[in-house]
Amino acid sequence: MNNQPALSKSLKVYQIVFLGLAWMTPMIFFTVYGVAYDAAGGQMVLAYLIAFLAIFFTAYSYSRMVKAYPIAGSAYTYTKKAIHPRLGFLVGWALLLDYIFSPIIAILTFGIFMHTEFPSIPVYVWVIVMNIILALVNIVGIKSVARISGISVVVQILFISLFCLFIIKDIATGQASSSTLFSLHPFLASDVPFTTIFSGAALICFCFLGFDAVTTMAEETIQPERTIPKAIFLIVCIAAVMYIAISYFTQIAYPGFTFTNPDNAAYTLVKLVGGNLLSSLFITVLIIATFTQGVSSVTSVTRFLYALGRESVLPQKVFSYIHPTFKTPVVNILLVTAFSFLGMFIDLNTAVTFVSFGALTAFTFVNLSVIAHFYIKLKKRSFTETILYLIFPLIGAAFIGWLLTLLNKDTLLIGVAWLTVGFLYLFVKSRLPAPFVKRDHSKVTVPEK
Repeated sequence: MNNQPALSKSLKVYQIVFLGLAWMTPMIFFTVYGVAYDAAGGQMVLAYLIAFLAIFFTAYSYSRMVKAYPIAGSAYTYTKKAIHPRLGFLVGWALLLDYIFSPIIAILTFGIFMHTEFPSIPVYVWVIVMNIILALVNIVGIKSVARISGISVVVQILFISLFCLFIIKDIATGQASSSTLFSLHPFLASDVPFTTIFSGAALICFCFLGFDAVTTMAEETIQPERTIPKAIFLIVCIAAVMYIAISYFTQIAYPGFTFTNPDNAAYTLVKLVGGNLLSSLFITVLIIATFTQGVSSVTSVTRFLYALGRESVLPQKVFSYIHPTFKTPVVNILLVTAFSFLGMFIDLNTAVTFVSFGALTAFTFVNLSVIAHFYIKLKKRSFTETILYLIFPLIGAAFIGWLLTLLNKDTLLIGVAWLTVGFLYLFVKSRLPAPFVKRDHSKVTVPEK
């Protein structure tokens, strides 16, 4: 009988949705508002619609693959099983950039906003405090993470609803540029080139990152084959509705809105809409949101490292260890916490660069994995199956792959360098004696409860 401690299956659909939305952080709409507005030429509604379509096809591919392989590992597992183990490793290596730097983005953002509120306390102090808190919350267990994420998401949705209500009030009382709530103008490109809108959409895709992270919690989810796909589509659709709604109302109410600094454009917009009261509330909610994003990010990366350790891609005894009491990968949590102290030495742009390359690379290969698994291996080739398992994922792969090419040159060079390191690691590992490389996987299989 296998007595190895296992991840506890306890998560339901609503908990997975809250975890995904917390990782995604709905308030990210405001943190990237200025940059996205400039990139899309002000056509935020169209840019978000295009980004949603690109993400929707990839979300569909994730929902298919998690049904085929309801285990931790995400894009790494799907590519490995559907296409080839070595390619799966390289995709997992790229995805590691996304997951391992995501907590750093959260703690840096948290530190920046806390420093804004308390200028006498340096950013690095908040980075240290945030790291310790994230570690403790994640060690205690996944239920505590889901609970905290749920509260944060509700607070963010309430703020976004309040923000939209303020705009509706301005429209109803004649204080806005528009006198009607219904207009087709935000859906028309007017004189803005479509290339500009697509560039904005490429940047805006970053706002949807998070739906994929929930696949790393498949082994802690009740009936993951049904629960995870439902949660993925709910996460993407809820986010799209919120982003498009905010964009629509702001675009019809304040079409002439201007700002001088893209970094704080959202604060200027919120103050325009609701004055000092709403802007103060905005800062508070944003701090809460970045904290829970950090909690969810640590949860995702530690489960991903667990999957790599269990399959001996990384040292098994270290990375596949589950604490017998907490049922969480404590060693992974401590390692990620230690790595996240890099937040004291790197800037936010660098961290975002790593995340963007890793996420888009993984998304591309998840789409291709659907074709390899269902259309090629399982030969699902009826008319309907051809649409579902060839056309849809091809559209997703092409769209995301194109967005990957839109990343700046430095980002692509760093990404290629990281993949080269991964290839060398794989090459050296394959040359090691068989006893070192191969392990008895039966000892670390996670049993069903």
